[in-house]
Amino acid sequence: MSVVVYEVGPRDGLQNEPASVPLVAKIAFVDALSDAGLPIIEVGSFVSAARVPAMADSGDVFAGIRRRSGTRYAALVPNLAGLDRAVAAKADLIAVFAAASETFSQRNINHTIAESLDIHGGVVASARAAGLGARGYLSTAFGCPFEGDVPIPRVVQLTQQLLDLGVYEVAISDTIGVAHPDQVRRVLDALLAVAPVDKLAVHFHDTRGMAIANVVAALQMGVRTIDSSAGGLGGCPYAPGATGNLATEDLLYLLSGFGYATGVTAPRVADASLALEPVLGHPLPSRALQAEAAARRRAGVT
Repeated sequence: MSVVVYEVGPRDGLQNEPASVPLVAKIAFVDALSDAGLPIIEVGSFVSAARVPAMADSGDVFAGIRRRSGTRYAALVPNLAGLDRAVAAKADLIAVFAAASETFSQRNINHTIAESLDIHGGVVASARAAGLGARGYLSTAFGCPFEGDVPIPRVVQLTQQLLDLGVYEVAISDTIGVAHPDQVRRVLDALLAVAPVDKLAVHFHDTRGMAIANVVAALQMGVRTIDSSAGGLGGCPYAPGATGNLATEDLLYLLSGFGYATGVTAPRVADASLALEPVLGHPLPSRALQAEAAARRRAGVT
């Protein structure tokens, strides 16, 4: 049994950090995650620097990293201009992002859901023509900070629309960390009526401490691609109250206990996270990372 760990720390993790992270530290972070054997790393995003200034140097990060055979390097893009920058950066994959909430869509990208899907259709087609895989995110799939509950039929409809555009998978995303395991099972049960399970991934934030429990529910439903962020980095600039993503270290601990193969070396992910903490100026929230750091201190290992 195997699970694909889709690492989003360098993008979704760092985009909301209050500290300015130097370019050299971002490159070292990606390189360390590559050394850990992660199969996919989302390196950055080619969005407006005015809206997400932390991602303004994504092209330079791509230019500076060491590319490991066996790892694919992804970029988030909002439009064709962003795609052009991703192609120039030699990204292996791109991701587009739609919302299941009209208000969140307007606040996040200044487009209605319908307008965003029109834009994404052209981006995905052009990406595929350029030989790049294209992934879709469906944000606020479990709840919206502005509208509250999101109807499951809307999540199903939008997932189908994204798949119809030609994305190879849709990451069903709990942008603000409100999901709970029973809700995850109900959403996935509805989605599996219209989409094969290998077209679905999950993306959880840990705002209410439910991320790892939600992963268990998703695994039970057959999902085998799970997004996570080294150290539990993360948040969303346009989702008030959203905290860090599911931590990669916590996910790997869970998957190892269940006997799933990932190809990822957990202590090396911890190395990447611990090296970043002094740059950020604060400890990272991952419980497994904290336990690993304590064990290293007891053993006199730094």
